[in-house]
Amino acid sequence: MKIAFDKVGSTAKPIELSSEGITLEGTLKKSGYHQVTLDAHMSGSIELDCDRCGDTYNYDVDNELQLRLSDIVSEDKDDLDIIEFLDGEIDLSYILQSEINTFKNAYNYCSKCVDSDEDFEVEY
Repeated sequence: MKIAFDKVGSTAKPIELSSEGITLEGTLKKSGYHQVTLDAHMSGSIELDCDRCGDTYNYDVDNELQLRLSDIVSEDKDDLDIIEFLDGEIDLSYILQSEINTFKNAYNYCSKCVDSDEDFEVEY
């Protein structure tokens, strides 16, 4: 789902998007000449693989997401919550997929491995 920067005004515009069992609901609002604020909530369940035993399990997602979006190159190197869309379109699918990949790429442990202190070794 792409939205042109020019179509976002100073009144909050509601958005809703789903992918891989995760729903992103929130608003887009112009916060400056070349900036839009995304204020959203992510919820749902995602399937992850345990990095210890390899089992697949469901992880419940319930996170707030606040980002600044810009259609020009940002000079603020200290703020990592800025996403630049230099083609003039906000790609909400890209944002949601990036957040889902963040969960998938982290170290994930299922409920039986998270509190386990025993050594784990698998022989092939």
